[in-house]
Amino acid sequence: MQKIVPFLWFNDQAEEAMNFYVSIFKNSKIKTIHRYGEAGPSPKGTVMSGAFELNGQEFMALNGGPQFTFTPAISLFVNCETQAEVDELWEKLSAGGEKSRCGWLRDKFGLSWQIIPTALGKMLGDPDRAKANRVMRAMLQMDKIDICRLQEAYDQRS
Repeated sequence: MQKIVPFLWFNDQAEEAMNFYVSIFKNSKIKTIHRYGEAGPSPKGTVMSGAFELNGQEFMALNGGPQFTFTPAISLFVNCETQAEVDELWEKLSAGGEKSRCGWLRDKFGLSWQIIPTALGKMLGDPDRAKANRVMRAMLQMDKIDICRLQEAYDQRS
């Protein structure tokens, strides 16, 4: 097990969420599911917790009840190499959820994700601040990040 593992608290949708996430990301699997027994507090056989892996990253999920919900103050950042990967993850993860600005979305369970092409970081980190600033301005106008539009802003002559 990796040293630090994100632990996600769901009301009662942990199993549904794990299945949803592993269906979206390659090289992913549910590793374990623990169910409540006779002692409760939930009905016997219902999911208490589980462990799953998304592309090599381990996660834990808990059906902890409605006391706590997700907030955008923490999100899962996904590095994407291609526009096709951005497009696919954007559509699949936002299904039943909410699309937002600058590559952010909230999935149907309320968990926030950032679907970001690696090209964005490279362009924003360019020592030519005029290029980086043009890319930042372009990105701030987007919901889903569009690599071609970023590249156009990057290549533009001031």
